Amino acid sequence: MHHISQVLNDDSVGELVSVRGWVYRIRTSGKISFIVLRDSTGLIQCVASSDSLSREEFEKLSSLTVESSVMLTGKVKKDSRAVTGYELEISSSLIYQRNQMFPITKDKGEEFLLDNRHLWLRSREFSSVLRIRATLFKSFRDYLDENEYYEVQGPMMVSTATEGGSTLFKVPFFEDVVSLTQSSQFYLETMIFSLEKVYTIAPSFRAEKSRTRRHLTEYWHAEGEAAWFSNEDMMKEEEKMIEYMVKQVLERNHDDLITLGRDISKLESVKAPFPRFKYSEIIKKSSEFGLSLKYGDDFGADEERAITMNFDRPIFVTHYPLELKAFYHRPDPDSPGEALCHDLLAPEGIGEIIGGGERIWELDVLEERMKNASLNPQDYYWYVDLRKYGSVPHSGFGLGLDRMAWWITKRDTIRDAIPFPRTVRRIRP
Repeated sequence: MHHISQVLNDDSVGELVSVRGWVYRIRTSGKISFIVLRDSTGLIQCVASSDSLSREEFEKLSSLTVESSVMLTGKVKKDSRAVTGYELEISSSLIYQRNQMFPITKDKGEEFLLDNRHLWLRSREFSSVLRIRATLFKSFRDYLDENEYYEVQGPMMVSTATEGGSTLFKVPFFEDVVSLTQSSQFYLETMIFSLEKVYTIAPSFRAEKSRTRRHLTEYWHAEGEAAWFSNEDMMKEEEKMIEYMVKQVLERNHDDLITLGRDISKLESVKAPFPRFKYSEIIKKSSEFGLSLKYGDDFGADEERAITMNFDRPIFVTHYPLELKAFYHRPDPDSPGEALCHDLLAPEGIGEIIGGGERIWELDVLEERMKNASLNPQDYYWYVDLRKYGSVPHSGFGLGLDRMAWWITKRDTIRDAIPFPRTVRRIRP
């Protein structure tokens, strides 16, 4: 038994091989049927001839429908007219299932495809998206493993909010009520005191009632925390990491990018270091981006899209006003009122894919920030304890892997960059 990709070469020509998969296309012309078979590795044209097969077998093969599952055996032949340059002359077959008419067709609308995502995932385009996602997850892990980070895990059910109580999903927990996590950051911070550099890949949940092209209520979050790192140290780490991840996609998924119609030159230009702008600089330049922003305005989807359309690489935006950032961001001692933080905005209109920065490590500063945010320190007692016992400077980040996949694959919306999207309007299948 072979994968299709294993027989698409000159060494296989003339060899008797067996491949199995699903019917991608079928066309019958008189005494010959052309079956394009797909598996997880590629496509191959298979030819059924009434001259070499029994009448019964030829008729069974000729009546196959799209997505029927089969095993086909035959000799490999080179033919430039075939979809991938090689074809299989069928000598025998095994039909696992001849299904009814496959419901996914080109004329189906977005809602139909979302309702039938369990079937739409089989398309060539979505298969390419899934392979690229796999590379992104693997390359994230590979980069951090190679740079002496430890993979760790935090709980998904939590008692404290990371990004604000208004976007929490509440769930019953025996006699209590807990929340689905918005981020594993706080738990990662606890582990830097033993492992120094840690990361995790886990889902995060945010009950934002946003209906933009880039929002999900459940998404895959790749987060890291590192002891002794400054805000600048973390940005340098992130840009090398993003460059590495993009390079891995270019090397491993070239054909998938072609299938998706991606402009590969846009990804080839993703090289560190990335441009850095302070928040105040972006405000001053906002008119150049067709925006009218004043200091204190936050950047939403529309603003980030307008900004990033002007760049061919990701850009860092740093030093946001403290009031725009969560309580744990460390105030800049050299610039009162600004946080030692950063967002990494992906180009081509995508916007934020990473948020990060220095965490407050001084106890008195953290208590003051919590007081200003009207938070009860007792609710965060264990987080406060980290500042009492051997506290050190440290920084971290959170990367939205689905947003990065959306950028790399250049789909219309983020919903097309994740297998089963969860949004304010979508909970099935």
